[in-house]
Amino acid sequence: MKKAKIYCSIALALLLSTKSFSQQRTYCNPINIDYGYTPIPNFATEGKHRATADPVIVTYKGDYYLFSTNQWGYWWSSDMNHWNFVSRSFLRPEHKVYDDLCAPAVWVQGDTLLVFGSTYTSKFPIWMSTNPKANEWKEAIHDFTPGGWDPDFFRDDDGRLYLYHGSSNRYPIYGVEVDPKTFQLIGARKEMYLLEPYKYGWQRFGENLDDIFLDPFIEGAWMTKHNGKYYLQYGAPGTEFSGYADGVIVGNAPLGPFKPQPMPFSYKPGGFARGAGHGATYQDKWKNYWHISTIGISVKNNFERRVGIWPTGFDKDGVMYCNTAFGDYPTYLPDGPADHLKGKFTGWMLLNYNKPVTVSSTLGSYSANNAVDEDIKTYWSAATGNAGEWIVTDLGNISTVNAVQINYADQDAEFLGKSHDVYHQYQLWYSADNKHWQLLADKSKNKTDVPHDYVELDNPVKAKYIKLVNLHMPTGKFALSGLRVFGNGGGARPDTVQHFIVLRTEKDKRSAWIKWRLSGDAYAYNIYTGTEPDKLYNCIMVHNTNQYFFKAMDKDLPFYFQIEAINENGVSERTKVIRSE
Repeated sequence: MKKAKIYCSIALALLLSTKSFSQQRTYCNPINIDYGYTPIPNFATEGKHRATADPVIVTYKGDYYLFSTNQWGYWWSSDMNHWNFVSRSFLRPEHKVYDDLCAPAVWVQGDTLLVFGSTYTSKFPIWMSTNPKANEWKEAIHDFTPGGWDPDFFRDDDGRLYLYHGSSNRYPIYGVEVDPKTFQLIGARKEMYLLEPYKYGWQRFGENLDDIFLDPFIEGAWMTKHNGKYYLQYGAPGTEFSGYADGVIVGNAPLGPFKPQPMPFSYKPGGFARGAGHGATYQDKWKNYWHISTIGISVKNNFERRVGIWPTGFDKDGVMYCNTAFGDYPTYLPDGPADHLKGKFTGWMLLNYNKPVTVSSTLGSYSANNAVDEDIKTYWSAATGNAGEWIVTDLGNISTVNAVQINYADQDAEFLGKSHDVYHQYQLWYSADNKHWQLLADKSKNKTDVPHDYVELDNPVKAKYIKLVNLHMPTGKFALSGLRVFGNGGGARPDTVQHFIVLRTEKDKRSAWIKWRLSGDAYAYNIYTGTEPDKLYNCIMVHNTNQYFFKAMDKDLPFYFQIEAINENGVSERTKVIRSE
């Protein structure tokens, strides 16, 4: 008996001294799932690469289920952080297409989870399961003949079922009622919404909303009901752009009529990971709202993309918002009821933006600074993928380190489609003098695919240097689009921004030139904007500049602006709100 107690005490001590996955309290976008590689050869002519988009999360039987484009399977999670992949093709043998669940629709009907992929011509089935963890599926209907591109099925409180769909720069989003038993359409499809870029600047096509080359695309319908109102969401103006966002139209009935909110509610045109379009809104176990959406990379192909999750909700006036301020910094996971207007940002700041970097080797023009320039589109590549390649990032001074995010890039990748038994192995070290090193995290025995690995420390450390040593790459060279270190620099927060002005002319009321005095104690700025002074829900993070051309406004409304400065130690007070007519 005495020995048993001793053994139990030793086991408990070991348990408490070892980092447990369940202890992790935070995550960091892009979310760290085992993204498959594009399965389409024509999309990989500039290099094979990971890609997914058009994500959906639904809460089913107390767990979260994540589906996205062309992953040949899906994920489930109990905590919205550790995702378990279930391998499955939803194509039948007669389907000769690459698009296995492109832009999938996922919904819960009674005790059943249902899934349908984008199609108009291939006659895909609607699949159903009451045990998706065990990969048990059968056909609810052999082929859903009406089809629908970028579909969303919405089950209302009264049991009626509706389909919304559309992906076009010519045609609108459509809606129609569907029989929930036979899945036959009830009545004719109706037009829900067509883009109005002449009024809403953010809907203009192009990286700079320059409205040239093509008309903007509307796609990715998703319906959410809240407090008796219907919020039909849609993506625009193009998935490859930083301004890719989700707008929303609001009505009192599932098929309208609807009125647009003037600004996109899910919007992230700045920062490390840009874009927050074509997504889905869901509730966690505590009924807090979240929005999962598409992040653009679009370097090797326009459709090279990732996904991110943002706190979302509805304010007291029924305005739908998505809090993307510090949306790619460490963010608290759900653990109870929360006010998402205040966000879930931890307050851990980026410590190594554009700081000195040393590396073991460099491949061509993929320079070391690309790993710390806060741009997911650029990357550093070592000359090889061999064990022993390394990178050291200098934080500038002794800082408190709380977390590190390791964003791998694809250089000379060899895979197409979903590959199994893929994994990364590495070690993280920290030092005060770049000579004496201590182990920060040991992933030398890791057997999982972690393309955007995020290491939250149980106990913060003091360090001036962080070193990442490669031990195993699943494919290609050792390459990083972002080695990002988070914590606190231990100094003063930046001062409030001075000389903040907004210039808006009669020539194009959708656009404005925003200027301010460059702060010597800041590396970035958050610009907040909205159509009411107390609803500045859209945020744009810009780095190392004192101007921004903002072209996303409703031409008929006044707009309001604030700005705050950011450095390694925190965030300044915001400026007074500016009104721009």
